[in-house]
Amino acid sequence: MARKEERERIKEQERARKEAERKLKAEMEATRREERERRDQERAQAKQTKRESAEDERAIEEAEKQSKRTVAQSGKPGLLSVFERKPVASEIMRPRTGRPVPPNWKVIERYPIYSAFVYATIAQDPTGNNTVYFLDEVPLSDSEAQTYTYLMKALENELTIPRTQVNPSEYFDLQARKIASKYSIEIPKLPWSKILYFAERDIVGFGDLDGLLRDANIEDISVDGIDKPVFIYHNKYERIPTNVVFEDAESMTDLIGRFAHISGRHVSTAYPIVQGTLPGGHRMIATYMTEVSPSGGTLNIRRFREDPITIIDMLKLGVLDFNLAAYTWLLMENKAVAMVVGATGSGKTTLLNALLTMTRTNAKIITIEEVQELNLAHPNWSPLVSREKYGVTEEGPGEIGLFELVKAAMRMRPDIIVVGEVRGEEAYVLFQAISTGHGGFCTLHADEAASAIQRLTSKPMDVPDSFISFLDLVYTVRRVVLPTPDGGTIAARRIISVDEVGGVGDYTRMFNWDPTTDTQTAAPFKNSRKLQKLAADLGKSMGDVEEEIRRRSVVLKWMRSKDIRNFRETTPLFESYVKNPNETYQRAVRELGATGGRGSGE
Repeated sequence: MARKEERERIKEQERARKEAERKLKAEMEATRREERERRDQERAQAKQTKRESAEDERAIEEAEKQSKRTVAQSGKPGLLSVFERKPVASEIMRPRTGRPVPPNWKVIERYPIYSAFVYATIAQDPTGNNTVYFLDEVPLSDSEAQTYTYLMKALENELTIPRTQVNPSEYFDLQARKIASKYSIEIPKLPWSKILYFAERDIVGFGDLDGLLRDANIEDISVDGIDKPVFIYHNKYERIPTNVVFEDAESMTDLIGRFAHISGRHVSTAYPIVQGTLPGGHRMIATYMTEVSPSGGTLNIRRFREDPITIIDMLKLGVLDFNLAAYTWLLMENKAVAMVVGATGSGKTTLLNALLTMTRTNAKIITIEEVQELNLAHPNWSPLVSREKYGVTEEGPGEIGLFELVKAAMRMRPDIIVVGEVRGEEAYVLFQAISTGHGGFCTLHADEAASAIQRLTSKPMDVPDSFISFLDLVYTVRRVVLPTPDGGTIAARRIISVDEVGGVGDYTRMFNWDPTTDTQTAAPFKNSRKLQKLAADLGKSMGDVEEEIRRRSVVLKWMRSKDIRNFRETTPLFESYVKNPNETYQRAVRELGATGGRGSGE
């Protein structure tokens, strides 16, 4: 009886094995079929794109031939067929540009922004009390303005929506050339580029703010109302006014409408507050007309850095020193949980992004933000952003907040969960995640570690006191004013303290910024409970851990000396050290010409 049951069991296992093999084969065949279909679609798309490009080229050639026939037969430019008559001087359109630098002002700095047509000029008035950013766009001559008018009119009549997804700038350039050829607009190379810049700026670009958004030195743009200068936050000169001014309600309304449309949002007198993401990842929030802003509409843009600041940039700027960076690197590699706190504009998100560049290359990182600001080079990085509800009514469906995103992230088996800024109930879910062993990072508006913990444990976050012990580090970053050698002052950002957290009210200050020397003083590492725990987990002594921090500080010093600062360069080097620490360290020592000195900060 037992042998019969055993035979039946073996037969059942064999049937299950064959069924599993059959399903696997079916899945593999389905995968191969999908791959063939995908390749066929890609080939078809490539053929379609090639065919459309050929059609565009033929259209340009035919337009050129037709233009020549028109000119030969009528003796006048084909462009005039767009108009009932040649426009008079009062009808000539001129792109709006800001006022030039007054002759008696002192130019502090001037640098190019885009091609040969857009420059930034920083100048001071004769008193030296007022610094202004002048957006210097090379103006059009009378003949160029007339051609610009012709081209804009023709583009308004004939510019079409592309049939496939294309690069907007390249598509606009191609279509503009086609239309210019069709209507016999003959322009030398340099004026054409200048005219095309203004046409692209005013039709598919950001209008009067286009030049400001092209300047990588600008972090923030503020339009505060009618007949007021647009303000910027410059990474060198901080908050200063510009020469860009919207002088009437019509231009301001057009501006807000343009940016709402570009970000795919709705704005009206009924719903006068709009926020969204612009092409390029820039974050935008605006108010419409005088409904909630008596000065007549406002707009604020936070620029998204395509080339984000890395830890090496932070070292160059003096935000932290080598010792603190190495300490952080070691703890982050071992899934530390950290929070960056500070006031608005103190650089919390920028510091967070820089710290994340030191995480392992293949770590599964999920970032959760309302609007994307973080930018990482890690191949296993998944950015998530919240979504506003559909429609404009309070009952509009489809809203996805940070709370839902954090819950979803926990099901993706992340190594590190990052919340751009915690403000509500998502904080509770985040701390639930880190209590199960996930690494975690977030930012919070607070003055220091104690006030940050108080906010976390109060409504609406309501993180239980027992969860606070899962938080390892609190970095407090602040904008400070430093003296300059010439007797003036300069604004800067500094990590003013780093606290290890043991629980509510239990903090160990490991680093403290000294404003008199502009240096960060470290407490003895033997006082660090986090390093003690790490040493125990790794089976090492505290002396070994301190030596590891010293070696990492030498590697960071070497990277800084070689100006290895792009995040696509720093991330592989951090990984190289983890996999081959001795080789990478010896290379750093050799190229520094050093013997592995303390490297604590410079």
